[in-house]
Amino acid sequence: MNSSQLLQLIGGIVAGLCTLPFLIGLGRLFGLQVEDEETVLVTRFGKLEKTLDKPGWHWVPERVLPWVRTFPVSRARDFRDITNIQVNDARGTTVIVDLWLEFRVADPARALFGVADWDKSLRALVTHAALSILGNRSFEHILCDRSELGEKVRQDIQDETQRWGLEVERVLIRNVSLRPEVAQQVFDTLSARLERATAEVEEEGRQRVALLDAQTSAQVAALVAEAKGQYPAAVGRAFAVLGKQPRVLHSYNELYSLSQVRPHRTVAFHGFDADEMRAVDAAMLPTPTNGAQDLEVPALRPNGDERKIEA
Repeated sequence: MNSSQLLQLIGGIVAGLCTLPFLIGLGRLFGLQVEDEETVLVTRFGKLEKTLDKPGWHWVPERVLPWVRTFPVSRARDFRDITNIQVNDARGTTVIVDLWLEFRVADPARALFGVADWDKSLRALVTHAALSILGNRSFEHILCDRSELGEKVRQDIQDETQRWGLEVERVLIRNVSLRPEVAQQVFDTLSARLERATAEVEEEGRQRVALLDAQTSAQVAALVAEAKGQYPAAVGRAFAVLGKQPRVLHSYNELYSLSQVRPHRTVAFHGFDADEMRAVDAAMLPTPTNGAQDLEVPALRPNGDERKIEA
């Protein structure tokens, strides 16, 4: 390869490299690329000419004309966070509510031409619906039924948003709060109610304990009285048996009479035969040192009477 051919080759490469950006710019000038979940609206003199919603490259040579314009519209799922909506509930308490919206553009043409600014209009529409729906509920209802109330807000704005080409899929009440001074009043009220409920529970507990104590005392008294009534009956049955043996009954009564004598006051000795220990000798015996204790011995008499005497 001679020098002239080499120069021609280098010149062709340089020309190709210079022509490539020109061709790319020319392609971008006469065509456009449509992304996934996107729609491009082509208008001529302000009138909708065509709608491109298939992803890929599309040739639109007329877009170089000044009266032809293209508007890309995203159809992907989007969301809006609307905060600090102040609502007066059914009791007049100012409640601050934050809403979270999930939506997508269902009709790009309506979303572009049906309303001047659907974003601002959507915020205003949702705020108005929240004020009208939540204003008839109490703070407790709003706090506990957030999912149900969010669904009611969505149904309330559904017809209007469809007219704008929007499809609202979900509305959630993300946050519910009160002003600091109102929150303090609510906390004080709840604290008073809690103290009152605690006092009622404690008083009811004391009453139940007192009632249970009284019932237990009555049952114990009845059982004790019944037990005490069994003792005379048992003694009476013993008298009936001993009454059939006069000698045993007489011995028992004599023993009972001796048990009535208090050892620390008077000591009597009798009943010794002539060949046994004399009463004087018995009196000389030492007194037991283990201490005298009160002893109750029932006196058995033929007529069934009973007496208790401490010895």
